[in-house]
Formats: sequence, C-alpha cells, structure tokens
Amino acid sequence: MPTYSHPRPSVTVDVVVFGYDGGRDLKLLLIQRGGEPFKGQWALPGGFVDMEEDLEASALRELEEETGVKDLFVEQLYTFGAPGRDPRGRVISVAYFALVNLTDHPAVAASDAARVEWFKLHELPELAFDHAEIIELATSRLRAKVRYQPIGFELLPREFTLAELQALYETVLGVPQFNKRNFRTRIMKTGILQEVGRQENVAHRPAVLYSFNEETYHRLVQQRDSAVLRRALDFEI
Repeated sequence: MPTYSHPRPSVTVDVVVFGYDGGRDLKLLLIQRGGEPFKGQWALPGGFVDMEEDLEASALRELEEETGVKDLFVEQLYTFGAPGRDPRGRVISVAYFALVNLTDHPAVAASDAARVEWFKLHELPELAFDHAEIIELATSRLRAKVRYQPIGFELLPREFTLAELQALYETVLGVPQFNKRNFRTRIMKTGILQEVGRQENVAHRPAVLYSFNEETYHRLVQQRDSAVLRRALDFEI
C-alpha cells in the first residue's frame, strides 16, 4: 500500500432523510448522539467511510446501522469541508438526501445513536456539527427539485387523490394553498398520472384515485423533455 508524506483528512457521510405522512408537516430523521463529540445532541445519521467502501454504500450502511431505515434511494447533495467543522480533526463530509413515506420506514435507534426521532422541519432541536447548514441546503435543493420532478414517487402511497398530491406539494414548498383548479389542470397536462379507480368505504363522495405513470415520466426524461415537467410543476406561489 502506498504511503504519503502529506496529512490526509478523514471522510464522513451524512444523510438528510425527509419524511412525509400525508399531513401538513415535512419531517426530518435525526439521531441523538450516544458518544462524543456532542454527546446527547441531535444530529444527522452518518459516520466515517471505510477505506474500501463506496461513498453511497457508506451512507446507506450508516443510515441502517444508526436508525434501522434501509432500502432508500439517496442522492448526493454537497461536500462540506470547512476547517474546524469537526472537533475531532480535519473531517470532510459528503452529504446525501432522501425522501420517504414515514409509514414505510419506522426508525429504531441502534449503533452509537441513543435515540432516533422524526422532527417537524420547522421545529428542529439544536444540532451538532454544521448539520443545520447541511439541512438548510438540502431543504433548498428539495424545494427546487419539486419544481421539475414528480417527487410523489417516493412520498405518496401507490394510489392517491389529487387533493393528497396537492397537499404534498404545498407541504414541501411551505405554502398555505395553491389554486385548486390551476394545480389540477397543470399536473394533468404532464401525462404522468393515470386514473386507477375511486375511493371506497368513505363517508363523502368518493374521489378519483390516481397512480404515477412511470413509463411516461421516464420517457419524458429520456427525451430530454424536462421542460414539459418544469412548466407543469413550477406552480406559482
């Protein structure tokens, strides 16, 4: 194995996991640290990258070891490397983020995490390291992404109503309410929704149920026609 005369920084991964349960609050998965530094404080799931480990594999491993949450699609967010960001030494962190349906991903503390909880995004506790900065950037990325990609694939059940889809977009973007007719007209123009039936066993008039047409969506992406999605999903606030 080659040796180097210059110092080598350590590399960690941190994972920002946004969760949605159909309500009006976007939530964030945090762990309470069981060891130093910042013992007892809340932080993002994450840890050091093993020498022979791929970055994404490390992020998924740390997430599962600390929270029990697994089988997620994660996307690389940004690299944070300010000197002094970690009191243990020169540490560079590669951050990832993911979107999940809360009901599908219960969290259980494990490894060096004392506790694991879902917090409302607007009611976060004091955070360790520079994790508040990481979360701020991840939130901005998510709100930009929702304008050109149908994130409901990850956050909604397989079948949903247009009202549930609209509530999701309003929650992610942090706005009180879109114009109902405008939202529905624009989302239907994309062609990425398909009608699958109506609600059953409800006290009110059954609403139409939809699912995402993944074939149509992926075809638009492959045709580099993301402008179609952007025009339809970029709702006025």
